[in-house]
Amino acid sequence: MTKTQPRPAKRPAKSDTEQIIADNRKAFFDYHIIETFEAGIALLGTEVKGIREGQANLRDSFARVDNGEVWLHNVHIKPYSHRGYVDHEPRRKRRLLLHKYEIRKLIGKTVEKGLTLVPTRLYFKNGKVKVSIALAKGKQAHDKRETLRRREVDRETRAAVKERHR
Repeated sequence: MTKTQPRPAKRPAKSDTEQIIADNRKAFFDYHIIETFEAGIALLGTEVKGIREGQANLRDSFARVDNGEVWLHNVHIKPYSHRGYVDHEPRRKRRLLLHKYEIRKLIGKTVEKGLTLVPTRLYFKNGKVKVSIALAKGKQAHDKRETLRRREVDRETRAAVKERHR
């Protein structure tokens, strides 16, 4: 009869640390955010290396559902600085990796009047590039003015509290 070896202890799971690469702060100013989704993104090797250099921009980007797939448009990823002959187009459309039920939900919501998909963050999570897309409704001009007014009031109250504690 042979002795059984004790099983080795399981490795601790990787921490869920997120390293933010790019933020789309303008999206929070231009849209009312209704719901957010986390999606993977299909990238080429030079794109991942370019992102690791911090060369990504979400300004003026959007997502769209086409033929049962979600595509990310207008995200600028600068080519990797030490690339060889392989290169990628900086503003090409990129496929987002979502579950079917999430895609069906997005199709149902984007058919509604005025709702759109806007990327809000691009980040690393457990070594993988993820994008946070938001289901959003566009703000009117008076809503944007209200947002600026609220931000200014918050800034003044923080300054007053800080001054009072001195």
